[in-house]
Parts: sequence; structure tokens; C-alpha cells
Amino acid sequence: MAYDPQVRLAERLPRIPQEQWTDEQRKVAADIAAGPRGELRGPFIALLRSPGIAGPMQELGEYLRYRSPLDRRLAEMATLMAARHWTQQYEWNSHYQHAMKAGLSPDVAQAIAEGRRPPSMAKDETLLYDMLTEALQNKCVSDITYDAAKAFFGEQQLIDLVIIAGYYAMLAMLLNVARAALPEGRQPQLPPFPY
Repeated sequence: MAYDPQVRLAERLPRIPQEQWTDEQRKVAADIAAGPRGELRGPFIALLRSPGIAGPMQELGEYLRYRSPLDRRLAEMATLMAARHWTQQYEWNSHYQHAMKAGLSPDVAQAIAEGRRPPSMAKDETLLYDMLTEALQNKCVSDITYDAAKAFFGEQQLIDLVIIAGYYAMLAMLLNVARAALPEGRQPQLPPFPY
């Protein structure tokens, strides 16, 4: 079946009414709402069904989004690359705005959205793009690419960048399986890849 971005399939894991939450779900939801996200949304609506996973996942996500020493432009570029790899509309919609605020060029984001190598990137963006493209497509990274990224970023930033892409790839898979709906009034921004 061909992908049609205008067809809205029913959510598989919609929001659970609060009166049905267990004590553990209430605690996790309260922890998420008390943190920088301010509310339970996105992948955490589905993740609430497994509060033992939802808690640690939100802690990891909070570090990656709010406490990691990475340049936010690069962190958001890594997130967009994972969202594009999985054609995850909710994740792309949310993080595209963050990427623009962080200073990522709209041209770089557009090329990623279209599945193309951006024609004009800064050196750090090029190194990130090469490393994550190899990691996402080849399931590994060549020595040449790894050595160049490590020399530029250092080991901690290199690890944080890989983990950001992996974290958002995992959430993208969950959001795709859950058929998470876009926020009201938002339209899909990622075109399908040609087959």
C-alpha cells in the first residue's frame, strides 16, 4: 500500500484517561509534568503503558535535550536525521521547530527531509551527517569517518550524538507502531521516500 500523508489512521495507543492510571503511572506522569517538558505528550503517552520504561526513558531524554553539553544545533540535526530515517512525522514536526531555533539552516533540514545530502553544511554538520548516515544506513561507521568525528568532537560528544540519534530512532519506532497523531492543526512534513 502506498503512503498517503493525508490518510489519518487511528491511533493504536491513545492517551489513557487519568482515572484509569495505576499509582506507578501517576508517579511517572507527575515526574514528567514536573520536569522541563511540563506535560505528558508525544511518545510518553504510549510509554505510560510501561511506567518502568517510561521513567528511565524520560530521564535519558531530559539529559539529551536539556543537560547535554552538545551544541543544540547538532543535537537537533541528529534528531531530524533519526526522524527522517524512520519517516516519523510527530518527531519531525516537534524537532524541526527546535532545530530552527537552535540555528540549523532550513536548507540543511529540507535536504534531510527529502533524503538528500545537504549541499552546504558547516564542518561539524558534515562530520555529524557522515557519521550518522553510516550508522543509520550501514549499521556501523567506517574507521575513516569515526576517526574524523572523534578528532573533531572528542569521545563524550561523539557518544552523546550517537545516543541522541539512537534515542530518537527508538522513539520514532514506538511512535510509528503507536500511530501517534500529530498535534491538532499540524500536517505531515516528511514526504515518503520513493520506492
